Amino acid sequence: MKIAVIGSGGVGGFYGGRLAHAGADVTFVARGKHLAAMRAQGLLIENEAQGNIHLPKVNVTDDPATIGPVDLVLVGVKLWDLESAAQAFKPIVGAATAVLSLQNGVIKDDVLRRIFGDGAVMGGVGYVATHIARPGVIRQVGTLQRIIFGEYDGTRSPRAQALLDLALKAGLQAELSTDIRRTLWEKYTFLVGLSGTTTTMRHSIGPIRANPQTRAFLHDMMKEVVAVGRAHGVALPEHYADERLAFADTVAAEMTSSMHHDLDSGNPLEVEWLSGGVVTLGARVGVPTPVNRAVWDVLALHAKGRRN
Repeated sequence: MKIAVIGSGGVGGFYGGRLAHAGADVTFVARGKHLAAMRAQGLLIENEAQGNIHLPKVNVTDDPATIGPVDLVLVGVKLWDLESAAQAFKPIVGAATAVLSLQNGVIKDDVLRRIFGDGAVMGGVGYVATHIARPGVIRQVGTLQRIIFGEYDGTRSPRAQALLDLALKAGLQAELSTDIRRTLWEKYTFLVGLSGTTTTMRHSIGPIRANPQTRAFLHDMMKEVVAVGRAHGVALPEHYADERLAFADTVAAEMTSSMHHDLDSGNPLEVEWLSGGVVTLGARVGVPTPVNRAVWDVLALHAKGRRN
């Protein structure tokens, strides 16, 4: 399987690296110091619990158009870069190419469908705690490395099956979903709570879930997501937020969010698409979202990053 990874940061670098390690023909698209380091020394995935994976030589470029047609485009850029990134990788999307975004949020595929058409886009989510530790190095916290994907029409297509086989070979906890829209909202529920609390409180999940007051705030954030999703016709159980709170108790105490890392690094934040997305989608169906509104407001002055 020939794969292009668009955005080789924590998510793209991790999943692309694992698939390359399993034998896939992977080309990474990166930039700046990360690109230079990958060209010089390959890609290292650090994991204290499971051991490191080092790919001493990887295919990497800063121009997607040089890659040529691929079987799969794995999209991992930040949401504010999605439109421009999609335009840049249009030359590598052929008639049978699958475009799979592992980005945050629930509206990302609307953008991709508008550019590439319904048939090209496959829905997917990834559950992993990773970030760029330094150029050429992806650090994973904990052992969670789950990926769920599927066709929007619910079929078990040959391309989805081929990716499943490869992902399982790579040692990932991979699954096919026959209701990928619900799968996206399941991820969104936890992600909104994790990103909103860790970023505003500047702590990992451990202290947040241990303190009764911050634990309740986390729970309330996720309850709002569930209410909004259900109002939009997504088949989430009424008490799904309770399940996600229980799930939060099972992850590594040091787990945090990419948005928390972005805040610390002075990078732009995805809050407009996470808590802000809950507020916007809630307004469309008349569901109040005061807790997510508070997170969006608190982070508003940081949303564009220190560099801007």
